[in-house]
Amino acid sequence: MAHSLSPECTPLKHAYDSCFNTWFEAYLDPHPTNPSASSSHKSTSPQSTPLNATSQAAYAKAQAAEFEARCGRVWREYRACVMKAVHEKGLGELLEQARAENPLKTPPDVRRLRVSANELGMSVLGWAGLEMFKE
Repeated sequence: MAHSLSPECTPLKHAYDSCFNTWFEAYLDPHPTNPSASSSHKSTSPQSTPLNATSQAAYAKAQAAEFEARCGRVWREYRACVMKAVHEKGLGELLEQARAENPLKTPPDVRRLRVSANELGMSVLGWAGLEMFKE
């Protein structure tokens, strides 16, 4: 794993990276299915139908809550450490200038994008990284 902006933040970065990667691997697993919708005949592999939009929304909300429970504390500690280093190194002004020149208001609507799981993962990771520097 790479080092953080400040050596004192590196242990927090490694802890957060590990936590996030574990959570994200589970998040990228195929969406759960509705076992009650499986066919009535017996087979060696059960057939299930995908969850409806309401169930998918509930699943996404549960995943967000799981992320917060698992990784939220270490994320906030790591972010605070990095922001302290940003200001100590005099990078705050450059960061504000970059925000003014290229504002990033909201993440892209991934429902409209047709990308592979790997590309989606990189988009989510990229967005999470950019969110770190929002104050």
